[in-house]
Amino acid sequence: MGIFGFGNGKTLYYPGCLTKGVLKEQFENYKGIFNRLGIDFVLLSDNEVCCGLPVLNAGYRKDVKKLAKKNYDLFKKQGISKIITNCPSCYHTFSEIYPKLISEWDIEVEHATVTILNALKKRRIQFCGEGGERELVNYHDPCHLGRYSGIYEEPREVIELLGGKIIEAYFNRENAYCCGGGGGVRANFPEIAKAIAKKKTGYIPEQVGKIISPCGLCYANIKSATERSVEFSTFVLGKLRGLGR
Repeated sequence: MGIFGFGNGKTLYYPGCLTKGVLKEQFENYKGIFNRLGIDFVLLSDNEVCCGLPVLNAGYRKDVKKLAKKNYDLFKKQGISKIITNCPSCYHTFSEIYPKLISEWDIEVEHATVTILNALKKRRIQFCGEGGERELVNYHDPCHLGRYSGIYEEPREVIELLGGKIIEAYFNRENAYCCGGGGGVRANFPEIAKAIAKKKTGYIPEQVGKIISPCGLCYANIKSATERSVEFSTFVLGKLRGLGR
């Protein structure tokens, strides 16, 4: 793990609260993927704080602005010029909300699925098909990554490059069925969130062995309804290992 320069700055890997605090296996997965693909990055470790989206959703707008300024000052102090995050909510917050809160915001933001796709293409890494068939999977579009941010094709392309064959659900892309866990539903009404996840999985073809999502919350909530739920980094790292990468 090193420092990757964009201009005179560094690239920060920002995992987000859920990945860093709860989904620790996936946190290690993303670091492993970046290292295998030659994507250098820095971490803020204990200095890192929440992006502030939960605070904003709770209605504390003044507090969000203070938190955004605190993050911005920290990033600048550490020489950060680019942020890579695997969390769709953090991506949406940094790329869409922070520029409206901080007039001087000038930090590039990229979602990890896009970063990984660019690295795979640069290194010309892909599934060759020799000695194995493509794995039938489904890709779940997280609300914050899809409808909020317009990122639909890049994660699908990563999956296809690494040997997955995507079988789409009846509702997908901008019409994707929500996992049911967002907006505080899973935290406050877990049974409702699980019921929504169960209904969602009913729209996914039975021959699909994995339901892949790059959103930690989507992954966890769908997993409450089916063991087919797999987080994006688990799929990617497993395929890279299989390719000897």
